[in-house]
Amino acid sequence: MIALLTNDDGIEAEGLASLRQMAEEFFDEVWLVAPASQMSEIGHRVTTQEPIRFEKREEKIFAVHGTPADCTRVALAHLLPQKPDWVLSGINHGGNLGRHDFVISGTVAAVREAAFADLPGVAFSHFLKQGREPNWEEARERCATAFREILKDELAPGDLWTVNLPHPDPEGPEPKVVFCDQEKHPLEVIYEEVSDDELVYVGDYHERPRVPGSDVSVCFGGDVAVSKIRV
Repeated sequence: MIALLTNDDGIEAEGLASLRQMAEEFFDEVWLVAPASQMSEIGHRVTTQEPIRFEKREEKIFAVHGTPADCTRVALAHLLPQKPDWVLSGINHGGNLGRHDFVISGTVAAVREAAFADLPGVAFSHFLKQGREPNWEEARERCATAFREILKDELAPGDLWTVNLPHPDPEGPEPKVVFCDQEKHPLEVIYEEVSDDELVYVGDYHERPRVPGSDVSVCFGGDVAVSKIRV
């Protein structure tokens, strides 16, 4: 089986390196086609009016000077010799929870592009608590556990998965994999005026509204939130 890996944090990101290690447990062949630089919160932007430059870094590893959605498009249309069995994106440095994040996230957009091509995909993200560094080895193991559960389920053409890892205390219990719906409440969009003609966003992601059982509630509560989404 073949996996295409991408992300929005850039080809040098630790989360992508962790995802690559995880993918090598499941797939015979792993390709990396990721942005040459950081492309977070760019949504499903694609490049159509100018050339897209790409660099071959290693065998089956390419850096694309474009968006996450560009990476999936370029990989499927030009770089890979055949269609992959799965497209995996992440592990994002930050959560992608609820319907609001779903449309903003470049991580998710890369997998949504795969869903448009009727390819199964998973967007992996890691919610991060302020002031604490992630443990990428633990993240790899938790993504692998979630992916094993995902493989037991059917994914119809046009569907995709999102996986959001929690950021539990090191002494706490091991997070469980919980299948759940996306949070419907949007983020609170709050700005602070810093000059007569300038605003700065001051919304608190960690205090976002949620309902019990939603992906936000599950992830903030310390478990791995897994959602199946129809594009």
